[in-house]
Amino acid sequence: MRIGAIEAGGTKFVCGIGNEHGDVEDRVSFPTEQPEVTLANVINYFRDKQVEAIGVGTFGPIDIDPSSPTYGHVTTTPKPGWGGYDFLGTLKKEFDVPFGWDTDVNAAALGEATWGAAKGLDSCIYYTIGTGVGVGVYTEGRLVHGLVHPEGGHVLVRRHPEDAYEGFCPYHGDCLEGMAAGPAIEKRWKVKASELPVDHPAWAMEAFYIGQAVAGAILLLSPKKIILGGGVMHQLQLFPLIYAEVQRNLNGYVNHPSVKEGIAEYIVPPGLGDNAGLCGSVALGLEALKRG
Repeated sequence: MRIGAIEAGGTKFVCGIGNEHGDVEDRVSFPTEQPEVTLANVINYFRDKQVEAIGVGTFGPIDIDPSSPTYGHVTTTPKPGWGGYDFLGTLKKEFDVPFGWDTDVNAAALGEATWGAAKGLDSCIYYTIGTGVGVGVYTEGRLVHGLVHPEGGHVLVRRHPEDAYEGFCPYHGDCLEGMAAGPAIEKRWKVKASELPVDHPAWAMEAFYIGQAVAGAILLLSPKKIILGGGVMHQLQLFPLIYAEVQRNLNGYVNHPSVKEGIAEYIVPPGLGDNAGLCGSVALGLEALKRG
């Protein structure tokens, strides 16, 4: 099979060709510019690829309700030029194939459940913590949708007692994204996160916020695996700090070995590494092909 995959990020787009085994056979990336320019690059890439379906995992928020007049549109994103853009409709005008359509983090959760760290499990949660914070939810063998789609990056968190930073989210200020995404680290400490030493107090503060959110997700959804990806989580020293914060927040209430003794196997990096989003988009395309 030849399945097209689009991982549409706020900073860059990654397009590729995959198969039913999750192997990515070709890929290209380019910056996320104005939608007309960016989608022209996408269309040019796929024009001669003869794919059987295309899966799209995109930054959002997006409209995922097929009965909605704005299905396939990007909605309230703060990214200039993209709010209200008919992303999926633009692609459908060019390619007569089945399309999978979901958020980038839901796609990553599906990829990890199909081929990655949550393979063989019927539930997982995928966090991406980078330029923004997004959360994908896979439970009882399917991705979660509802009124819209999960937007766990915007849950409210308690403020660290030593943190005077106001938060950068334009909608909520000090939500999880506003306090823990890469730009928040840079604005708070006046240096890029990647330039901070591993023992800098920034990381304990970062774990304080992530640990709250993860503990809340465990209490609310009881997933069988939690996967933490994105550029910020390349700082592997965060994982043990997050384990401690999760256990502190739960305080023994969730009496399960995965939380109490096996937390390092329960809260993990992506098994697919930086391919989680692209492989997940392949999985979305495969699902669309099965539906016809």
